[in-house]
Amino acid sequence: MRSIVLHTPNNFMVLISGDPMSISNHKITVLFLSVCSIGIIFLFPSLQAQTTGKISGQVTDSNGEALIGVNIVVEGTSLGASTDLDGFYVILNIRAGIYKLRYSYIGYQTKIFDNVDIDVDKTTKFNVVLESEAIAGDEVVVTASRPMVEFNQTSVISTVGKEDIKVLPVQSLNEIVNLQAGVVDGHFRGGRLGEVQYQVDGVTVNNPYDNQSTLQLDRSVLEEVQVISGTFDAKYGQAMSGVVNAVLKSGSNRFEWSGEIYGGDYFTTDNDRYPNNNFYNPTEINNFQLTLGGPLPVSKTTFFINGRRFRNNGWLFGDRIFLPTDENDIENGIIYPTGDGETVAMQFREEWNGQFKITNQSLSNIQISYQAIIVDLVQSRYNNSFRIEPDGIKEQHTFSITHGLDWTHTISPKLFYKLSVRQNYFDYSDYKYESVYDPLYLEAGEPQSLPNYEYGAIVQGVDISRFIQETNSGIVKADFTWQAYRTQLFEWGLEGQISEMKFGSPGFLRSTIVEGTAVLLPQEGTKPEDPKVETYYPRQFSVYMQDRLEWGDLILRAGLRFEYFDADATIPSNLQNPANSLAPPVPQSESKPTSKKNALAPRLGFSFPLSSTASLYFSYGHFYQMPGLGNLYNNSNYLVLDELQEGGIEYGVLGNPDLKPELTIQYEFGLKQALSNYIGAELSIFYKDIRDLLGVEFVSTYAAADYARFTNVDFGSVYGFTCRLTQKPIGSFSSSLDYTFQFASGNSSDPRETANRAEAGEDPRPRVIPFNWDQRHTLNATAIYAKPENFSVSTIMRFGSGQPYTPEIGSGYGADLETNSARKSPYFLVDLRAEKYLGVPFANLSLFFRIFNVFNTHFVNGFVFFTTGSPDYTQFPEVNQGALIDPSRFYEPRRIEIGITIGNK
Repeated sequence: MRSIVLHTPNNFMVLISGDPMSISNHKITVLFLSVCSIGIIFLFPSLQAQTTGKISGQVTDSNGEALIGVNIVVEGTSLGASTDLDGFYVILNIRAGIYKLRYSYIGYQTKIFDNVDIDVDKTTKFNVVLESEAIAGDEVVVTASRPMVEFNQTSVISTVGKEDIKVLPVQSLNEIVNLQAGVVDGHFRGGRLGEVQYQVDGVTVNNPYDNQSTLQLDRSVLEEVQVISGTFDAKYGQAMSGVVNAVLKSGSNRFEWSGEIYGGDYFTTDNDRYPNNNFYNPTEINNFQLTLGGPLPVSKTTFFINGRRFRNNGWLFGDRIFLPTDENDIENGIIYPTGDGETVAMQFREEWNGQFKITNQSLSNIQISYQAIIVDLVQSRYNNSFRIEPDGIKEQHTFSITHGLDWTHTISPKLFYKLSVRQNYFDYSDYKYESVYDPLYLEAGEPQSLPNYEYGAIVQGVDISRFIQETNSGIVKADFTWQAYRTQLFEWGLEGQISEMKFGSPGFLRSTIVEGTAVLLPQEGTKPEDPKVETYYPRQFSVYMQDRLEWGDLILRAGLRFEYFDADATIPSNLQNPANSLAPPVPQSESKPTSKKNALAPRLGFSFPLSSTASLYFSYGHFYQMPGLGNLYNNSNYLVLDELQEGGIEYGVLGNPDLKPELTIQYEFGLKQALSNYIGAELSIFYKDIRDLLGVEFVSTYAAADYARFTNVDFGSVYGFTCRLTQKPIGSFSSSLDYTFQFASGNSSDPRETANRAEAGEDPRPRVIPFNWDQRHTLNATAIYAKPENFSVSTIMRFGSGQPYTPEIGSGYGADLETNSARKSPYFLVDLRAEKYLGVPFANLSLFFRIFNVFNTHFVNGFVFFTTGSPDYTQFPEVNQGALIDPSRFYEPRRIEIGITIGNK
């Protein structure tokens, strides 16, 4: 048994058990910890961390003379400051959001700035002029506006606030991220998937198994989304291509409630490509969401709670002609279907998720909070082979929770620290029946088909593959911020993560001959080569220092990050005789611990103002990241090679727990220019040198046999530029436009590609080719026309020039041409949203509709036949008939949703 013990202040211990547990037991553990954590908020005074920005500036009179002791207050908070001898001030630790600033001074007019937007990790500059007071108590209210050029940025950072999220045709965090310049289907500036750090309120929510986010966030919980697609500060680690930081909503001192209900369906008259989608049924997609927030009876305590239930039956269907338990005469080609012929959804998704947050500020200079985010998801993935026996496909179940305590302690107006303790739990299962001993497996048997019936469609049996993946991580993070001087801000911190990671097949089924008949029998993995669930305990630790110098609009950001990783596993000492299959005097192998990995990553950013409306910036950095740990540990028992010999058994690609971090060195140069008071432009030129990527090497043994294993051998590079135009509201209209031009190439797109080429008899030696996701031209545009409290109309338009594929001439060995030497067709997508506000006295009520893929574009960088480059036809239709009747090769059709939103005034 292994356990993870997290110590918090006041000696509160969180125990994360390493014993095998069912998902129900984990849910009980999480619930218990949640209740304990809420109690701690009221019993112990020290906890709350947030993702924040700062305000700074100078206050003068109408003659330009500095005003000393002007009182500045961030209304609705306990934050504020007074100007110094030179009229300067700074306010730290302001949570991202929109605020009012009040500037007051005896003998002068009080000025209130409304709609002040504070963004994560940015300095909002406010230089204020106060006029002599003409009438006692006179106040001036000014509506603030974000400047077209923000001088304190040294790389491309996109920030999307809740007001834009509210009106755009987007529903999830991933949809917002994919709208940003340089992002193509989750790939940031040409990097592989899994190279992005996803954070919630400044703390990672990535699953170290595959470096993907464990959470799927709905727009209703998002206060602000920050997407960094270029270089980033030393405070961010375990990422090579970008950072996504989602700041979630919190309760306020005013009670608020809101809800959203919508229904929808996919609809198209193109029945050839999209069968069973030519009738609109608004109950096929449904969403119910409710949010409550406000003060609690406890002193200075607020809460926020959000719940959502979502169901989507998808657009891919099957016909239940056969059942899994049908007994067809496969040998003689005789069928006995017993299905009811009903059309069945084969790509459904049902999701329950929620967020709960409670915050206490009753103690001076201390803010305490507990937050939990829960996702419970059941879905099925379409399998065309089961199209006439749909009950044979598997279901995937995901349960994840991120919860923990945060605290912020403001020691002085210029020094504060933040501390976070988190548990990230992720449980994923992929099988037909939970138990490998379920009698229904034996009753249905393996999938079977008739070669000349329905192009090989399965007519009985169930999918017998089984897989689970469970990660239980404990995270402790501390950040310290010190405004040492008026022009200098120091940040330093540390982060540790300990994980219990399980994955593999929880038992497996094997066809065994019993009395001359093939019988499917359940088995547990006992031999090294048998599928089984493995458990590992990786550890990660990091320390960083960051210095930010702000001489007016001249900005210098410099940082250094230290990364440490321990796989806590073993590898054979002699790779040429890893399983000791050859006896002495051949050198023998012993298990030895993996080495501890560490890396030092420098970061540098510089921004220089050319004028009051333009600035140049440059940034550079080393960015390290461990590959997804599933690739380290999967198939990493080298004892399976005990029978390895030349031309013998194929063992696949072996894992390697001794992998080192992957590395990307990034350079970025940019120009920002305000073209007018309403239009701003930004040009960013970038280059990425990618090294030590996960790839495959071939190891020769003493027996003249080779085996493949993962190692840090792949490489690549990406270069290009992005252009972005942003137009502030002119009257009721606002818009944005961004364009990305890039080249992304390397020796392989997939870590296993070298092994696959060798197995196919092709030359496995490294060569530079375009990555599979190398999209030369990408264009995103948004437009919003809104009349507050009346109506709004918005659209998103996206264009892509098509990604590469490998063409073929003819069929058989040697038919394919140079890898990724041809391009798929370009695409154009349009999404639309419209909302009408209804003037009812008791609430804010509105009706809305959304149309995704307005023009029913059927191809967006998906499947193509290699002989034609088209998803619609092939040079050999008789050979590819099964693929020609598979609707999943097309992009999802038009989706229409209609709903209502309601909330208090």
